[in-house]
Amino acid sequence: CDFLQEQVDSLLNAIGEKESPSSLRLGVVQTAYANGASTQYMKKVLGDHRVEIAKTGVKYVHAAAHEHFDIGVYFEANGHGTVLFGAKFYEFLAKVEANPSTKGHVALRRLALLPSLVNQAVGDAISDLLLVDAILTLKQWNIDTWNNLYQDLPSRQCKVKVEDRSMIKTNENETRAIAPDTLQPALDEAMKKVTGSRCFVRPSGTENVVRVYAEATTTQDADALATTAAQLVHSLCRGIGEPPSFG
Repeated sequence: CDFLQEQVDSLLNAIGEKESPSSLRLGVVQTAYANGASTQYMKKVLGDHRVEIAKTGVKYVHAAAHEHFDIGVYFEANGHGTVLFGAKFYEFLAKVEANPSTKGHVALRRLALLPSLVNQAVGDAISDLLLVDAILTLKQWNIDTWNNLYQDLPSRQCKVKVEDRSMIKTNENETRAIAPDTLQPALDEAMKKVTGSRCFVRPSGTENVVRVYAEATTTQDADALATTAAQLVHSLCRGIGEPPSFG
């Protein structure tokens, strides 16, 4: 994303324009499962308003990228993702191409090629990989430089068997539970006890379980928070059997 922003900024400078509300909206869409370190890094680089969290599932992150951005990069933690280019992106390219000062501009050539390098319909891991490789080459970065941009926070995932997963409801992007009404306050209290932590729960879309995600600055804290969250789901949402436990 920072590479894309660099190319857009280069063209804006070439035609003597500063970024404004009418400029291209470039941003990222993640799900709640994205590691918090990646989210914080992108907010630092792009700004808070350019990072959106959507409900789990390609159809949801795809829709959010289309709705919120003219150049929208979306991905799930499981690897699904691509880049979407909206109508305003193509209008921007046409405007820049008509400006004599940008004739042959390298950033213009790069941006014009991008839509043909990715599969905007469903995403393609191979084309995404080749695009990343090309960007690393252009930036003269090796794999270690890229890997060291941020360090993932330790996390733990688990699932809790329940009598009826439909009793658990979440907000639109699944970052908070709204039913039963006692669950989210209990999770908030658990997070307050663990510095730099985050956790959320959501009903599975495929089996009668509630999925738990916990994240913290240490593996020990992530495991402890996941254990607490699982116990809360089990006790407040009519769990079956024994809740998972870590550490």
